[in-house]
Amino acid sequence: MSLRERSPGGAVEAGEDAVAALAEPDGPNRCLSLLPWDRFSAWLHCVCVVGFDLELGQAVEVIYPPHSKLSDKEKTNICYLSFPDSNSGCLGDTQFCFRFRRSPGRKVSLCCFLDQLDRDLPVYLKKDPAYYYGYVYFRQVRDKSLKRGYFQKSLVLISKLPYVHLFRTMLKQIAPEYFEKSEAFLEAVCSDVDRWPPPIPGKILHLPIMGIIMKLRIPTYRDKPGTTPIVQNIHQADAQISVALPTVHEVDLFRCFCPVFFHIQMLWELVLLGEPLVVMAPSPSESSETVLALVSCISPLKYCSDFRPYFTIHDSEFKEYTTRTQAPPSVILGVTNPFFAKTLQHWPHIIRIGDIKLPGDVPKQVKVKKLKNLKTLDSKPGVYTSYKPYLNKDEEIVKQLQKGVQQKRPTEAQSVILRRYFLELTESFIIPLERYVASLMPLQKCISPWKSPPQLRQFSQDDFMKTLEKAGPQLTSGLKGDWIGLYRHFLKSPNFDGWFRSRQKEMTQKLEALHLEALCNENLVFWSQKHTEVETVDLVLKLKNKLLQADREQLPVKTDTLKKLQTHINDIILALPDDLQDILLKTGTT
Repeated sequence: MSLRERSPGGAVEAGEDAVAALAEPDGPNRCLSLLPWDRFSAWLHCVCVVGFDLELGQAVEVIYPPHSKLSDKEKTNICYLSFPDSNSGCLGDTQFCFRFRRSPGRKVSLCCFLDQLDRDLPVYLKKDPAYYYGYVYFRQVRDKSLKRGYFQKSLVLISKLPYVHLFRTMLKQIAPEYFEKSEAFLEAVCSDVDRWPPPIPGKILHLPIMGIIMKLRIPTYRDKPGTTPIVQNIHQADAQISVALPTVHEVDLFRCFCPVFFHIQMLWELVLLGEPLVVMAPSPSESSETVLALVSCISPLKYCSDFRPYFTIHDSEFKEYTTRTQAPPSVILGVTNPFFAKTLQHWPHIIRIGDIKLPGDVPKQVKVKKLKNLKTLDSKPGVYTSYKPYLNKDEEIVKQLQKGVQQKRPTEAQSVILRRYFLELTESFIIPLERYVASLMPLQKCISPWKSPPQLRQFSQDDFMKTLEKAGPQLTSGLKGDWIGLYRHFLKSPNFDGWFRSRQKEMTQKLEALHLEALCNENLVFWSQKHTEVETVDLVLKLKNKLLQADREQLPVKTDTLKKLQTHINDIILALPDDLQDILLKTGTT
């Protein structure tokens, strides 16, 4: 076997080849043994049909593809989360989404290749391996031929991807036809998905589904926050495109916040700080959209706690999240069952919304209500909390949105204004933290190829607070208030912990990558000639480990650097005696 074939970097190349094979089924990489349904698995875990059985209640009738694995606990969660609560009275067609915990221990055949794609996503779109999303299209219509008098069924897409707008659009296209044609149609839908290219961030993707083509672009971490490259049908060649999606993941922000938009700044603070929040709504559609809007309002920061767009009393975490023996957890719940008005009345922050309708005139000022006034789910819409915001209220954004309502500005335009407002607020808050954390990085001159990479300096809350006087949020935001108090509270929150761990990992990987480059720039063969065989063997083993680490941790290293390091290893080994060469060529490090 040649040295090239033994290269630990081969795993990286295999991963890239597999993604290329997924992207081009008839391309030069077609010889790679992709399993059936690998393309499907890049987008969806499975498709479920949930119906109502008079004896069993809600039951999973179909799982497709048939080999898809779901634990009993996952099936139970899907059953109850796929139907609105009986009090919701959802007649006709209803769309919503839910999120639930995955059962541990399941492996994915394409795991490493999908991780490679995940790396290029913005942090708030990265998959959470512990959760699945369920995207639901529920139909309830009168049917006298059935004992219950109603036809009730849900078509549910189960996915690890948080692409709510994409899957909502897809369901709108396929679900009505499925309810007419049934199983064979579902099989054809899944076969179409199994021909899709992989979800590569930054590329314009064309996804055929039952005679139409969805055209879209998944954002990348390189995109400027707040900008969405428009996907349009410009060229004549695009004449067959039926649906061009402006976004894969965003919800209609203004429509969701409209019932409580006098409190948007306070809600932003509550989400930023990871405070326990419950949204009480009349239907799963309103609850799920409002929860997703709340989670997205601190973008480009990732909301690091749990959130459940639709939560029921049957959920496997019901006891964990409603217990009174400890403080409410850092989680956002969307509920519709009146029972929660009692069960969660000890929660500190409750948002009660009515039917989401865009007002034809200016909404009236709504005061923050006291929690003791929230007795039932029939209580008036509003925000029930005793929380006092740290920042002074920004009257300008309220006036701007009110003016938009008066002028009948399209809801899409109102959402753009609101999204930009949240983005600027979040960036003003996070920039001082980014600046301080960047200062914890050791200088490049401190990196020596012959020593371990230097450590990051420790985060000091006191040192960070001192930087705020001259380089605080006042540089980019005109908002007054207790910014210092807001930072102190944030530094104790799960969102800070998640953000800092992510930045710490990025910077540590950057140090490892710089250390690799420093090694590559050394004359390692000359070094080995000046040292003993034992020291040289030790160096070779360490360099091999470095290559494996670069692959395993996906370090930000150029391919040329890895190839250069592999060449160094090969040259050092070839300069050793034959018996040592043979041993080192066979040695694999883990």
